[in-house]
Amino acid sequence: MTVIAVAATPYVRELFLDPDTWTALQRVGEVRLPADRADVGDEAVLAGLLADADVVVTGWGTAPLTAAALAAAPRLRLLAHTGASVKPFVTPECFARGVRVTQAGDAMAYAVGEQALALTLALLHRLHRFDHALRTGADWASAKGAPPRRELRGATVGVVGASRTGRAYLGLVRALGARVLVADPYLSGAEAVTLGVERVGLDELLARSLVVSLHAPVLPETAGMIGARELALLPDGALLVNTARSALVDEAALLAALRTGRIDAALDVFDAEPLPVDHPLRGLPNVLLTPHEAAGTVESRRRAGAIVVAEIDRFLLGRPLAHEVRPEQLDRTG
Repeated sequence: MTVIAVAATPYVRELFLDPDTWTALQRVGEVRLPADRADVGDEAVLAGLLADADVVVTGWGTAPLTAAALAAAPRLRLLAHTGASVKPFVTPECFARGVRVTQAGDAMAYAVGEQALALTLALLHRLHRFDHALRTGADWASAKGAPPRRELRGATVGVVGASRTGRAYLGLVRALGARVLVADPYLSGAEAVTLGVERVGLDELLARSLVVSLHAPVLPETAGMIGARELALLPDGALLVNTARSALVDEAALLAALRTGRIDAALDVFDAEPLPVDHPLRGLPNVLLTPHEAAGTVESRRRAGAIVVAEIDRFLLGRPLAHEVRPEQLDRTG
């Protein structure tokens, strides 16, 4: 009997494994859980759970599969992650040991794209500024004095990164009438035509776009890719949306640009998380903030759980995995 170790906290299990998904997982194999109140972030706890496991399901807070943890898991053949990035869990030893890796990031793409759209619309219509003014006691006339509002239809939107979330977002904004530019060195001309977008360099995208939405992974070449120089390329009144990774942007440079009032931003990710209660971003009227929850819809979580179960089933039947992460791909994921 295949043993499936669910090395996830109760919180993660509740989010991703609803009753139907849990039942489906139990049909696939014998499910093992950590002991009550055991910390799966502890390598010793993880090693004990994996002792006779063929498959491990990971989530936020799971310890990485180090050489020591793998040494305690001689039967382990598959790691199935409930989220997108597997970097916190997968080590070189995993691949050296022949452990295959899969993840459920595809489940989250639409949710992130839809929130990025919601943030885009809120910025365009200055909802964040109106809300801030009314909540901080501005009189009615002053509250109405936001900068000019714009519509998405006919606007030029720049998408940095033709990732799964980037493609979900650009499809949504195109459906509402936006013109879309994409900066992504891995996007081919043929793909750009298929997506109905114009492929451009980053500087051109920043200079031409009313809205810039970030959807790139954090790689050596993308970390800090939006700094003071790049922010200065944005037109006056431009809007920046970041539902990807905070490391893509120089936060100090962004804060300086926002303090001038020249641009507005919507941010779901931050250098320090949780965002400190006294962080200066919290007090700016031209910033819309959400607490790293872009992917957190009920539907997204259910899709992720279903993907994990389906991948385990494919693996056990000897079929190709639909969402496998291979060793050469690990460095290209965020």
